[in-house]
Amino acid sequence: MDTKAFKRSLQQSENYHRKGFGHEAEVAGVMQTAYQSSLIQQIRDNNYRLERGAVTIRLAEAFGFCWGVERAVAIAYETRQHFPTERLWITNEIIHNPSVNQHLRDMEVGFIAVENGQKNFSVVDSGDVVILPAFGASVQEMQLLNDKGCKIVDTTCPWVSKVWNTVEKHKKRNYTSIIHGQYKHEETVATSSFADKYLIVLNLQEAEYVSNYILHGGDRDEFLAKFSKAYSAGFDPDVDLESVGIANQTTMLKTETETIGKLFEKTMMRKFGPENLNEHFQSFNTICDATQERQDAMLSLVEEKLDLMLVIGGFNSSNTTHLQEIAIDKTVPSYHIDCAERILPGNRIEHKPLGADLVVTEGWLPEGKIVVGVTSGASTPDKVVEDAIDRILAMKAAVVA
Repeated sequence: MDTKAFKRSLQQSENYHRKGFGHEAEVAGVMQTAYQSSLIQQIRDNNYRLERGAVTIRLAEAFGFCWGVERAVAIAYETRQHFPTERLWITNEIIHNPSVNQHLRDMEVGFIAVENGQKNFSVVDSGDVVILPAFGASVQEMQLLNDKGCKIVDTTCPWVSKVWNTVEKHKKRNYTSIIHGQYKHEETVATSSFADKYLIVLNLQEAEYVSNYILHGGDRDEFLAKFSKAYSAGFDPDVDLESVGIANQTTMLKTETETIGKLFEKTMMRKFGPENLNEHFQSFNTICDATQERQDAMLSLVEEKLDLMLVIGGFNSSNTTHLQEIAIDKTVPSYHIDCAERILPGNRIEHKPLGADLVVTEGWLPEGKIVVGVTSGASTPDKVVEDAIDRILAMKAAVVA
């Protein structure tokens, strides 16, 4: 399939909408009430610091809603304003934040159900309005919706679209796209749908395995079993790793993506010689600015003397999880919550340790004066951060009293 031609054709259709509908004023009030916070603005203005009694809050200097997320949510709200009576659907969570998605459900936006691992689009009829989330949607999903005669509202983040363009360039030169990402994540599913040949690596360890295979060969069956759900149909590691291009899920850890890119550059240089590198390797910077800024701010914050770190964001949010990883790497006690309600009475917190299920920790706030670092993922509204800080202050005040 010529994905580039299809996308061009879709964008010229009168049923396709990539921008808002001119209802900014109507949704501005809702956005401000639901998502913005005067307390968070006050902390920003005070050099990202708040001192109340025995508690000092240190906010990361970049956190929370990014431009792409805010744009996607605003367009989704505008869509309901513009189509007040039509049936509205969304192909996935608009962003990885439970409160934001609940607001859309309250506005009678239907979420396409996943049944037996597949989305059930049979509920969608011609003339229905379907929103594509900030992570994007696969070419196959877009084609299906277009064939059904749906109105498509595309809120895909431009940074994600930039990665798709990179994959198209790989395809043009017959390169295999090596995508640093999570094979089940909807953004990576969408990105891989634009590729001809692709291989998805989760981390540096998997990338090193692939690099070693390129240089020294190995057990083909073992390779295919190891990446069984992470490569294109008909992928052959003995043939399809001759020329590779690097792409990434925009929410991955920036330093790891860069390291993986350099690893494959060196690998192809060793295999084919520096003079032939451009025939076997291609790399573009597709790391999202917002992701990079939030990770850099977190790296700076954990260098301070913190008693603990609160990381706020959806449990299925990749960029939030990577912020938690940074705290863990610096051995700062960290607690990942998705909403303020996880902070429970009696100095308890329900949180998600990295790679584990939810647990409840007792006595999580130490006695005496404490410094609490706070950050949030790119899908987390400031209002959610404010509510969490309020609970910490109230709990600490009750403990002192």
